[in-house]
Amino acid sequence: MTEPALPNDPLRAAAEVMHEVRERCVWSRQITHRDLVPYLIEESHEVIDAVEAGDRAELREELGDLLWQVLFHSAVAAQDPDDPFDIDDVARGLAEKMVRRHPHVFADAVATTSEEVLVHWNAAKAAEKRERRSVLDGVPAGMPSLARAQKILDRAARVGAGEDVALAAHDAAEIGAVPESEEELGDLLLTLTAAARANGWDAERALRERIRLLEDEVRAAEER
Repeated sequence: MTEPALPNDPLRAAAEVMHEVRERCVWSRQITHRDLVPYLIEESHEVIDAVEAGDRAELREELGDLLWQVLFHSAVAAQDPDDPFDIDDVARGLAEKMVRRHPHVFADAVATTSEEVLVHWNAAKAAEKRERRSVLDGVPAGMPSLARAQKILDRAARVGAGEDVALAAHDAAEIGAVPESEEELGDLLLTLTAAARANGWDAERALRERIRLLEDEVRAAEER
């Protein structure tokens, strides 16, 4: 089998491979955006695993797999009969957005601290998303629940909501209480998430890392 001649630009070569796969692989031709969602979620979590494990070789490979999902979605989108766009459109839109959101880099705005950078970022984002009517608009419903709770608590703080949860987060007795119903369990999880936010912790990562310890314990028990 003769390998195809590919462009020297690695990203363009990857896009060409994706084009050929989409055109000539019967499975790939039938795939839709919705079909790809489980693979996108899985590849994203594999990138996270590689980052948190500190495995550089694995990270490089998993970032490639995640890039393949972006290329795949773009190839599917390019064949949409009503609103087609391709990977070049995606990349162009990304570059333009990043320039707008970094006026301290590409324009005359000044930012000497991370907080000032975020002010510029949020101002640019608000200008782009004028159609949004709630601070909750744009928070993905499909986010893992702990991460979504932390994001919503952050947005709630912007409008002075959720103070009862924040106050409960500092009540050690309530945090240590054993819930007696599923509803109370939900309240407790939200309270703990608020405590994570108040301390600058990542609730989702904290649980992932604790689960890894549990997995190690299980494997050690299996070996005994």
